[in-house]
Amino acid sequence: MSRPAVSVVLVSYEMQRELPRTLRSLASPYQAGLCRDEVEIIVVDNGSSPPPGDADVASLDADIRLLRQPQPTASPVPAINAGLAAARADLVGVWIDGARLASPGLLAACLAASRLHPRPVIATLNYQLGPALQFDSVSHGYDRAAEDKLLDGIGWPQDGYRLFDVATSELRAGPEGPMLESNALFLPRTLWDELGGYDGAFVEPGGGVVNPDTYLRACALPDVQQIRILGEGTFHQIHGGISTSTPQSAMDVLREGSRLYLQRRGRPLRTTRDPGWLFDARRKAVVNAAPGG
Repeated sequence: MSRPAVSVVLVSYEMQRELPRTLRSLASPYQAGLCRDEVEIIVVDNGSSPPPGDADVASLDADIRLLRQPQPTASPVPAINAGLAAARADLVGVWIDGARLASPGLLAACLAASRLHPRPVIATLNYQLGPALQFDSVSHGYDRAAEDKLLDGIGWPQDGYRLFDVATSELRAGPEGPMLESNALFLPRTLWDELGGYDGAFVEPGGGVVNPDTYLRACALPDVQQIRILGEGTFHQIHGGISTSTPQSAMDVLREGSRLYLQRRGRPLRTTRDPGWLFDARRKAVVNAAPGG
């Protein structure tokens, strides 16, 4: 059995509506530029009832492995680390939230970017489906039904790049601006090992701010090069997540997460301000000329 070029580790919990779409966005023929056997998708279910089964993925042209976390926890961290341990590729991306759709060239772009530096930290950009960030749009009637209609309106998945037309960026200052986290973070296997995966100290529901913590720790490893991907992204489907449900819940998660981060790390939580290299996926080139960004 040949080894894949890219592994995607994806955590799922009660995503019966969202997970099939996410998996479709990672499978052939939707994902362009890579052959089927170059990608493996590892779904680690964290206690869904019922959990996803073989019948749920049988129609997809992809190498999908369904794992169940034997002792599910409120935090997705143990599930993520189980997926990282199972991944076979040299380049591994983590979806801490299995409700995020990928744009069609995301995996090929990350693989291309990984070849630009011996120690790359590849950060993809985050978008949320809907007219505004979801903690705001839900108060104006945006819900699962509205999102289903939105996706039907662009004919998804026929043209995956139309997701950009119906989504809101999480980066207010653009791709060169400060970034708190990447919801599809790709590192070589060696760097995941060096990092020790996600930190198991983040036991709070949803992992708290473990995803920003992982991004910060990865960028702080010696001699790494952060590479942000332009022209591709992930798109959050609404599913009642604790950080996207209401403005108050989003503030509460960040406030409590920041408090615990300060307690654990001895310094305040911060965004990553240096964008590193900007890799234009359409042009297959780094577009900011200054070394290191």
